[in-house]
Amino acid sequence: MKTPFGISLTLSFLMAGYTWSTEQLPEILVTAQLRDTKLLQDSNSTSVVTAEIIQRRAAQHLEDVLNIAPNVNYAGGSSRARFYQIRGIGDRSQFQEPLNPSVGLLLDGVDFSGMGTIGTLFDVEQVEILRGPQGTLHGANALAGLINIRINAPTQEYYHRLEATLADYETYSLGAVSSGPLTDSLLYRVAAQQYRSNGFTDNDFLGTDDTQDRDELTLRGKMRWLASELHTLDLGFTYIDMENGYDAFSLDNVRDTLSDQPGHDEQESIALSLRLDSNFKSFATELALTYAENETDYGYDEDWTYVGFHPFGYSSFDRYQRQRDSGSAQLRLLSNDRSRLFADSTDWVVGAYYLNNKEDLQRQYTYLEQDFLSSYDTKTLALFGQLDVALGESLTLIGGLRWESRETDYSDNNGVELAPDKDLWGGKLALEYAAGSDTMLYASVSRGYRANGVNAEILASIKASDDPDSIEQLQSVREYDEETLLNYELGLKTRLLDNRLHARLALFYMDREDQQVKGAFLIDQDDGGTTFIDYTDNAAQGNNYGLELETDWLATAALRFWFNLGLLETEYEDYINADGTDLSGRDQAHAPRYQYALGGRYSFNNGVYLQLDVEGKDEFFFSDRHAAHSDAYDLLNARLGFSAGRWELALWGRNLGDEDYYIRGFGSFGNDPRKGYVTEPYYQFGEPRRVGVSASYTF
Repeated sequence: MKTPFGISLTLSFLMAGYTWSTEQLPEILVTAQLRDTKLLQDSNSTSVVTAEIIQRRAAQHLEDVLNIAPNVNYAGGSSRARFYQIRGIGDRSQFQEPLNPSVGLLLDGVDFSGMGTIGTLFDVEQVEILRGPQGTLHGANALAGLINIRINAPTQEYYHRLEATLADYETYSLGAVSSGPLTDSLLYRVAAQQYRSNGFTDNDFLGTDDTQDRDELTLRGKMRWLASELHTLDLGFTYIDMENGYDAFSLDNVRDTLSDQPGHDEQESIALSLRLDSNFKSFATELALTYAENETDYGYDEDWTYVGFHPFGYSSFDRYQRQRDSGSAQLRLLSNDRSRLFADSTDWVVGAYYLNNKEDLQRQYTYLEQDFLSSYDTKTLALFGQLDVALGESLTLIGGLRWESRETDYSDNNGVELAPDKDLWGGKLALEYAAGSDTMLYASVSRGYRANGVNAEILASIKASDDPDSIEQLQSVREYDEETLLNYELGLKTRLLDNRLHARLALFYMDREDQQVKGAFLIDQDDGGTTFIDYTDNAAQGNNYGLELETDWLATAALRFWFNLGLLETEYEDYINADGTDLSGRDQAHAPRYQYALGGRYSFNNGVYLQLDVEGKDEFFFSDRHAAHSDAYDLLNARLGFSAGRWELALWGRNLGDEDYYIRGFGSFGNDPRKGYVTEPYYQFGEPRRVGVSASYTF
């Protein structure tokens, strides 16, 4: 690792405590499961990022907290992390083609899978990261896992909070929360935050420092009606407006660009949700309805420079405007003490789910004679159920199954019309053993799936091509099959030292069949430019295996520390990409072999606290079609705070070593005429050293 000093410093800090604590670690509930489940009793490898962790990392977005979760990664190529990978599986980009996500993203029950830009964290109660296929729980959008963002609920007591942050790169944020009762049975909560920053790029051609800026508005609202002892109704509202710049790539691989048309990465989303929870004598019901409207606008300077820099007049801009409207309905019926089956030994859940996503795209590209227009409409109907069978006082068998019917309709102005419908299924079988009241062991096998599809841009290119060799190559990837995944997992969850030490360990082996991989054909333009035709293909199969360890130790009343570790091995079997390169035995993209987070916090008697933590990961490939990769890196973070009653003030820093690291890269083309357009890697940098001060007042 590159910063042994930082790790040694953190270890020395953690060992400073010497008096055992009589306090205990808090209990955490996982709410993304079919039933709310205690984290230490959940037979799944799950990480939970609490509101305290979010606050003490000065985290604004999901990308600021995911590094502490083992075997979780994210992709750049945008102003914020939009795509996520779990155990080496997940999308990394989207351009013209429709997307079937393999990592699900829920924001208070609303499905935003494939649209992670929306992941701001103001007034978030916790982020739950479920690793492994969630075939019973969430279906096709959760082949690799699920990220569930849970917003804070209304409170029965009045609660108000003001927050402000100032940081370098002309960064500031202002936020406010208000919560409490309107009547004895009607509660409310509203939250608002404005975040702005110039970003970390200087544009030397335009002479500005804000072409990669961030301008992010978050509004949230909730109402809870306690209608009776049996019925609770929750109404939720979310409005998020991201008006961010995108000017990330430099021909010299530095933070100084030469773009004359800096890009943008914008998303405006409105989401509404309704949830009715009812508890009857013999069962409980959960009815959830959601609706969301999303407008995204993503564009970039394709040549990364200005007119005249490239010969032949090469200059181009690529822009993608999407409108995605979605609505969902879900009904669950859950057993209670009066309705268990088989001599009162079996709890059950049954349910039905419907989701309709309609996505319209307009692409404006310099080298298109007319704008590209497409429409993608997906209707999903699913039935699911789960049985939890008590085989004895200590042994429980869990079986879940989900059947899903997907109907899709695609059309575009190239004359392509497709309807690749499919019936899919997934599920889980787990055996839990309670070794006393403080330890649980489990073994499980789960099946996940990702839908099939057609490469519409490939089909359109076949019609436009006159080259027999190109036609043959394009026809070979017109369609791709669904991918299935079997996940075998052994886990241990325990609490020790009078509930002052929590530990969770999972060993997993994932068998991927017909795994979907990204490829691209490169077509040289007469003016020196390059056109990419992205497509999805199937590799024969692949294996991903490894472990995840998470520990949390309250060593003394004043000292707490944690250590999380992910180890991951991934490889392709019998796969040759579009360039003819045999990738058999090579690591899959965005799959670092190790990832860790180590840290601790010490609270002094006068309200002062100090937190230090180190996080890092191994090198990993950015894509399956080239060898560009991120180097291994380690980042040191710190926070020095003072809390006095209702006030809190903190000085914080991230990446204090100012280490350069990469979150996206390309290596299959040349873009620099000064070097004769030789093929070389190009990188998007992660966050540099950040220093700021945050203050809050609660009343």
